[in-house]
Amino acid sequence: MQPTNTADPAYFHKVVDCQWACPAHTPVPEYIRLIGQGRYDDAYMINWVSNVFPGVLGRTCDRPCEPACRRGRVEESNGPDAGPPQGGSAPLGGRGEAPGGPFHPEPVAICRLKRVAADNKQDVKNRMPTIGPKNGKRIACVGAGPASLTVARDLAPLGYDITVFDGEAKAGGFIRSQIPRFRLPESVIDEETGYILDMGVNFKSGQRVDSMRELLGQGYDAVFVGCGAPRGRDLVIPGRTEIADNVHIGIDWLASVSFGHITSVGKRVIVLGGGNTAMDCCRSARRLGGTDVKVIVRSGFEEMKASPWEKEDALHEGIPILNFHVPKTFEHSGGKLTGMVFEIVKAVYDDQGKRTLVPTGEPDVLVPCDVVLIAVGQENAFPWIESDVGISFDKWGLPQLLGDTFQSSLPQVFFGGDAAYGPKNIITAVAHGHEAAVSIDRYLNREDIRQRPAPMTNLMSTKMGIHEWSYDNDVSGDARFKVPWAKAEVALASIKVEVELGFDAATAFKEASRCLNCDVQTVFTKHTCIECDACVDICPMDCISFTSNGDETDLRTRLKAPASNPTQDLYVSGALKTGRVMVKDEDVCLHCGLCAERCPTGAWDMQKFLLNTTQAGPRCRDAKATRRAVEAV
Repeated sequence: MQPTNTADPAYFHKVVDCQWACPAHTPVPEYIRLIGQGRYDDAYMINWVSNVFPGVLGRTCDRPCEPACRRGRVEESNGPDAGPPQGGSAPLGGRGEAPGGPFHPEPVAICRLKRVAADNKQDVKNRMPTIGPKNGKRIACVGAGPASLTVARDLAPLGYDITVFDGEAKAGGFIRSQIPRFRLPESVIDEETGYILDMGVNFKSGQRVDSMRELLGQGYDAVFVGCGAPRGRDLVIPGRTEIADNVHIGIDWLASVSFGHITSVGKRVIVLGGGNTAMDCCRSARRLGGTDVKVIVRSGFEEMKASPWEKEDALHEGIPILNFHVPKTFEHSGGKLTGMVFEIVKAVYDDQGKRTLVPTGEPDVLVPCDVVLIAVGQENAFPWIESDVGISFDKWGLPQLLGDTFQSSLPQVFFGGDAAYGPKNIITAVAHGHEAAVSIDRYLNREDIRQRPAPMTNLMSTKMGIHEWSYDNDVSGDARFKVPWAKAEVALASIKVEVELGFDAATAFKEASRCLNCDVQTVFTKHTCIECDACVDICPMDCISFTSNGDETDLRTRLKAPASNPTQDLYVSGALKTGRVMVKDEDVCLHCGLCAERCPTGAWDMQKFLLNTTQAGPRCRDAKATRRAVEAV
């Protein structure tokens, strides 16, 4: 293998698994350390710069960072009976077990720690960006969801005149309309959308855009479409056309609940679908008077698209999930819904792993109900974009975009969020907004938007003394801590009572201490290494080996502990004095610093790696343009 190029920002970035997995590349260990120090304002602002909505995401994020978290892999590698040496606790149902029960490897509670920063910060308005003088460029954002608001936040401080159009009275898009208040209080949405609107953004509330041609005719220099995927899929099976009153599309129903148009529901409720929208529907129905609420899904439990914790929360509230039930008919009598009939199926897989649902031959099942909520998917709808304005769409109705620039076939029009590639989640919409803002900024400065700016990185030693580091390198043995919930009788009595109460400061400190500081990198200098193998002896995870070089497949099998996870890189040095190479398996490194403490020559050092994506502004532009901008100031 060739020596690892640690000068490439992508190498150490990938080692920080959580940040690598985050669509917005939030520097997770950096803000977790600050939370552990009680520096909540600083932790909040690090989040805000990257993911824009820390309070919202700290309650509702899909958490792609957590499955990537090294903590789970490290605990798993210690064996099924190892368990944590100390007594951290976690709730029943998949987030771990209380001390004395089975131990399940769990990631750091990254999402819920983000909420700690949001809930405990002081007033941060004076830390928001200053607004530059107007530059004469006007930008329209269609929709006031997370993608559009991210574009507005990134571009407004640069002097762009931003106008955001939305059909609702308040900003937030699906954050406000489709996430129930028992998960996300409206005050949090108001606060974090307010930070953006207070930057001089012109918010046109209650003004839905009905014509792209008309919008383009208003002379905007660029248009960003962030209107989401506003149309929920219907289920057209026998009996559907005869029933209208008590069969609802899930996202429309949630919006009606959010805006107070629906305040009650029938006693017997069927929710069709296995995604997060279905989980929000069933839990909302439970709070609005549903006493017999069921989620019915055509797939198996593990194949459901809902996040594992969303399924757990529904089950925790006594809502059964019936799997492998395929809807056949809506049953009705006298124009009134009475139930649904389902066919029982099983999953059969072919040699390529392709799944087919096959009837089991069991009798069909009739499930009585008063209301059906259909949450079987969402799709994009752009009836307001005329076919002849120059914007091309693919066969699925999605805009044809230029790679990761989010530019449409009409150069001044950009898309992002669910409007770009279909339904995803909030953090993906934010990431789209950042990238689209870079494209718009470069486009309006007459630069090639296909050239993407490199991230800003920094690598700095944390050495404070012979055996001292500027970070806490003591590895906590605690299991993941439980987020307290409101009492069931209180939480289920009102749709506006927030269920999760958040960590207190003491628990947040202990949970933050579970972070392995994966951004503090083990950096090796070959010319000072004397090949004494002291680092090999001291490494608690057997990550380090000195061996002869070879191709990667061969090398992975010859290490002190075989490197069996090919998704994690090997750190390989150049040839040492004996001709051997140092090989470190990044997979389960604890970043504890013992190798650097033990090394007699300082060949190992613990260096903190910080990566921030480059956002819109002078830094995202070409060097000559940046120099002109600096000289102008």
